[in-house]
Amino acid sequence: MAYTNANDLKKGMAIRFKGDICIVLDTQHRTPGNLRAFVQASLRSLNTGRSSDERLGSTDKIELVDVRNEKWDFSYKDQSGWNFMNPETYESMTLTDDLIGSAKDYLTENLQVQLVFVEGRVAEIELPPTVTLSIIESADGVRGDSANNVQKPAKLETGLDVQVPLFIKEGEKVKVDTRTGKYISRA
Repeated sequence: MAYTNANDLKKGMAIRFKGDICIVLDTQHRTPGNLRAFVQASLRSLNTGRSSDERLGSTDKIELVDVRNEKWDFSYKDQSGWNFMNPETYESMTLTDDLIGSAKDYLTENLQVQLVFVEGRVAEIELPPTVTLSIIESADGVRGDSANNVQKPAKLETGLDVQVPLFIKEGEKVKVDTRTGKYISRA
């Protein structure tokens, strides 16, 4: 078993905390006035899926848990869940809606994602920074709307709604930022 100080915690690490395995979402080092320094950590439990803010002493020993990242391709969605395939071993895996979360808005056939495994179980999905999606529904831009940066709503192939410039039409492909859910450019 590997241990580290709370000061050395970083986003994405997996730790054993209060008998549960947690993913570190964020950390902040604090030194309030004449008190002892501490680490404020946001942790998400793998068992319950709940997030919590925990206060750890800066020198507390924290047990690290084995984390492994692997590239997998999204294949399709059916009634059993979201199906992924490892491109090297051709092994397939089905994940549930609660594990997929907001990533569902960006998953298209053959999209390569990083699956984060903690002690052999999938803990989270890391999407690429941008994805290319087709517009399936969008109103036409009104002629004469020439004010700067006028945007209109558009529905993408995954069901995600984004604001796009007036010149974008149905059937076009656009790049979308997976972190913010915003339109970037034409593809």
